[in-house]
Amino acid sequence: MPHGSVLIPTLFLLYTADVLQLVKSHQLISHAYADDTQIYRFCLSDIGTLQERMSVCIDDVIFCMMANRLQINPAKTEVLWCSSAHRQHQIPSDPVRVGNTSGLPVSVVRDLGVYLDADLSMRAHITATVRTCFMALRQIRSVRRSLTLDALLTLFHALVIIKLDFCCSTLAGMCGTLLQRLQSVLNAAARLLYSARRSKHTTPSSPATPLVKSLERIKFQFCVLVHRCLHNNAPPYLVKTLHLTTEVDARHRLRLSTIGDRALLVAAACA
Repeated sequence: MPHGSVLIPTLFLLYTADVLQLVKSHQLISHAYADDTQIYRFCLSDIGTLQERMSVCIDDVIFCMMANRLQINPAKTEVLWCSSAHRQHQIPSDPVRVGNTSGLPVSVVRDLGVYLDADLSMRAHITATVRTCFMALRQIRSVRRSLTLDALLTLFHALVIIKLDFCCSTLAGMCGTLLQRLQSVLNAAARLLYSARRSKHTTPSSPATPLVKSLERIKFQFCVLVHRCLHNNAPPYLVKTLHLTTEVDARHRLRLSTIGDRALLVAAACA
């Protein structure tokens, strides 16, 4: 089992305290959002034990749902193994039992509008975001001459900016090549906003425009998230992840090399 791998099956079930407590009894972790629940666990070795524990947990969840006249949809249940890019060849490809059916692990899952890759590169999410934004820009271009500047800015906010900012804190620490794809959306929006040619410099001429560099937007949203974590205004599972060094007794034991540069604990210190 590759170091730091995660098994994430997505279950569409009712959010109840009984189900969450049931998952916890199997020594697994769960996050519940309305009718979308994720069950996951970190594993460094003994992949078979984790896979069997996950299947048994799902069996108990199905039984609990049936007792409450609910039913799980196996067709909408997805399993994702996560690992670093250079350990992708070690990810298992065997089917995972989900109730009476078995499902093969997938390479990408959609979780609350965010696409997660098996290597956590966020490449699929950026691709989907860029595609949606350029589609919106083409629609805006078709009515560009019939709109005022204020109306254009409103459309950019509603159809483009809001998609770029959605969960963009998950992109903290991304490589410049992928972030440049997001920047290309802002560059195209600036040209459309000011009716500029493609050869013209894309720096907006008006200080009131909301178009700034994608890296700055991501860093701002991430800093807001860190601020909320430090002031206990974020979800508990994120709050307990961050600790000030002044609150740690054995500071000389703080080691971040095994966490990854994009982990919340590391990225927050660098923000």
